[in-house]
Amino acid sequence: MIHGMWCGGWCWDHYKAFFEAAGYRCVATTLPYHDENSRTHPDARLGTSSLLDDVDFLEQQIRALPEKPVIMGHSMGGLLAQMLAARGLAEAVVLLCPAPPAGIFGTTPSVFRCFWNVLKLRGFWRRPVSPSFDDVVYGSLHLMPEADRKQVFERLVHESGRKIFEIGFWPFDGRRASRVDETRVKCPMLVVGAGQDRLTPASVVRRVARKYRHVAEYREFPDHAHWVLGEPGWEEIAGSINAWLASTLPKREP
Repeated sequence: MIHGMWCGGWCWDHYKAFFEAAGYRCVATTLPYHDENSRTHPDARLGTSSLLDDVDFLEQQIRALPEKPVIMGHSMGGLLAQMLAARGLAEAVVLLCPAPPAGIFGTTPSVFRCFWNVLKLRGFWRRPVSPSFDDVVYGSLHLMPEADRKQVFERLVHESGRKIFEIGFWPFDGRRASRVDETRVKCPMLVVGAGQDRLTPASVVRRVARKYRHVAEYREFPDHAHWVLGEPGWEEIAGSINAWLASTLPKREP
């Protein structure tokens, strides 16, 4: 389970408990420089940390497992999951409101609104950055109960400005860090979009699903927003994923 921007492994708490109860062994990793210290004292190396660094880190963790895992990613974690799938590291992939890879323009007006206060920072692409409470509520938490919004926000950490650049401004990234060769993705894929998502709008997520149409199934939940990991009704989405996995993964002997 791979988290998105500004988050940590904690954001999977609901899903981890759900899928462990369904019989899975779950690993909710925390990406480098995303520990609790990054809330107030981010490591300077975070600012220039790349998506490619994260993928290398995750590949090391995956290769230490006894078998290929199901890789589940949310938001930026969904892009990392795509990149890992292209390296042949997944038995199946589940993308929840995934960030788009290079080649798909994902900067809609609502996305621009979500990131404006970061993008206007001088040299944002080489520094750790953090969002405001209002930006997070607008982009991710607007369907969360008000009392829960603050709890989530207070756990968020700084994020890499480099990664924001690599995802949002991929035509100008000489390394094309967010590029994924879809022909190298051979495993089954479930792509989940949310109709009220302002950060990775469903229109963008549909294009992600079309990129992998040779292996992907797309499901959209019209009454959900970006925080599908914890907003009211998340159980419906988790249940749908569980049913897809049950029908997709090879049956194993007890």
